Amino acid sequence: MFTRLLAALVALSAVLCSAQAWPGKQPIKLVAVFPPGGSVDQVARILAQPLQAQLGQTVIVENKGGASGSIGAAYVAQAPADGYTFAVVFDSHAVNPALIPSLPYDTKKDLAPISLIGTAAMVIATPASSEYKTFGDVVTALKANKNVSYGSIGNGSLAHLAMTLLGKSNNLNWQHVPYKGGGPMMQDAVGGHVPLVTGSVFVVKPHIDSGRVRALAVTTAKRTPELPNVPTLAELGYGQFDAPAWWAVLAPAKTPPEIIARMNAEVNKAIQNPEIAKKLQAQGINIIGGTPETARVFIEKQIDIWGKVVKDYGIKAD
Repeated sequence: MFTRLLAALVALSAVLCSAQAWPGKQPIKLVAVFPPGGSVDQVARILAQPLQAQLGQTVIVENKGGASGSIGAAYVAQAPADGYTFAVVFDSHAVNPALIPSLPYDTKKDLAPISLIGTAAMVIATPASSEYKTFGDVVTALKANKNVSYGSIGNGSLAHLAMTLLGKSNNLNWQHVPYKGGGPMMQDAVGGHVPLVTGSVFVVKPHIDSGRVRALAVTTAKRTPELPNVPTLAELGYGQFDAPAWWAVLAPAKTPPEIIARMNAEVNKAIQNPEIAKKLQAQGINIIGGTPETARVFIEKQIDIWGKVVKDYGIKAD
């Protein structure tokens, strides 16, 4: 009994010493779970600069994309829980448990939330040359049994799920056209090859600003400051419809609570810095922050909401 107690005390002492020494041992990795160039990569790089200054330690962004972000998430879930490896994830993180049955990690148990960085509206848009001047025009066309299709960044993306839920709940029988990312999707939209697209403000707004596509609605409960004149689906009569894109920072589940608390405080400090906040807002992000518990509750709710949509409508990954 004494031997077991002594061993437990030694182990606890090692954990506490490790937490107190953090982050002096080695550089910190922020693993962006999507390839370079997208919003996850941008958020990770925006965060890396202030975190490095605040922590007095090198912060490296490492891209590990693939399988809707699950490859990078698995890498972090299986990394040493010593405070030197964190994941920057996107909304697909909450869809993957239902969409990819063979995930090599438990989304709720193997990753510990650090902070919810923020949320952003998704935009339903149409080519500038389109006959659809309002979202109501789209509904009128559908009610007249016209063929209307919409593009998303892929099967199982949050845009795909949101449009599926909206369509099935309101007898809007549009067809889904999955693309391999936001670039190809917007290229087709600008060219008039697809009548509707749904994507994050980050992806769609540059083409709205250039006048090549027209925004019809946003998917969040409130209007987005970046597109103040674009109505929400709720305003247009679709209940309390709310499907935000979001970004968060996670750690391996067994990371010491002292390190989780410290990293949470540092992330919150970073995103509240006016210069950093401005950069995030330029990506269309509404900054949230808050405690690890705030992030956990939000993420688990998203897992439940979109898992049900995947199951109810038989949505499959590419």
